[in-house]
Amino acid sequence: MISMPNKNVQFVDLGLVPYKETWDLQESLMAHTAGIKLANRNVAESDLKSTPNFLLFCEHPHVYTLGKSGDESHLLMQESFLHTIGASFFKINRGGDITYHGPGQLVGYPILDLENFFTDIHLYLRMLEEAIMRTCAHYGLVAGRIEGLTGVWIDPESDNPRKICAFGVKASRWISMHGFALNVNTDLSYFGHIVPCGIATKGVTSLQQELGQTMDLDEVKRLVLANLQALFLFTPQHVSRETLPKLETNEL
Repeated sequence: MISMPNKNVQFVDLGLVPYKETWDLQESLMAHTAGIKLANRNVAESDLKSTPNFLLFCEHPHVYTLGKSGDESHLLMQESFLHTIGASFFKINRGGDITYHGPGQLVGYPILDLENFFTDIHLYLRMLEEAIMRTCAHYGLVAGRIEGLTGVWIDPESDNPRKICAFGVKASRWISMHGFALNVNTDLSYFGHIVPCGIATKGVTSLQQELGQTMDLDEVKRLVLANLQALFLFTPQHVSRETLPKLETNEL
């Protein structure tokens, strides 16, 4: 038994924020939504409560994250060396291997109740990829997929495909968390300390690298949000960073 689908998404731009803080927030939002879904099992149809959807945009200080199925040897340095490059390291509960997050990279965390949209994880990932591909196309870049490899790639059918966006998601009770990381003005040298996403034979890139100029990150955010909105057919409700403590305290 489910309530009427809720197509509203509370959109929060967190700015630059530590990785662990956003991980904890995602877990809290997911638990909140799961609690509503569980409560709905025991009420009459007239008393069903709609489940919320959230979308977090942010940047992170330098950090490496390793998915639950990843290979720790793909971190090509001792953890004790991390502090010398100002980075941290987390083993996390998403799918995928190791990746890097840092300033100048747009990270998106959709915490959606997919029962409000569609219950198909593969379609969900394809829609996230499509939003990034459309964003790249806006700047005249040819972006696409490579069969058997995750992510969005620039010139995917060439002899030199470059990954511009990584993906890693988790879903429980059809509630999503984690998401995507689009390299905009990212310092790509940090990828040299890992085997990005476990793929040793292909490189990484950024919008800045491909276009030869520093990009307007706010413009890229607007484009990605608009493309997600068009694909998922949701209505974004903008929430300022200052309201987040209120959101966490009063709604969770």
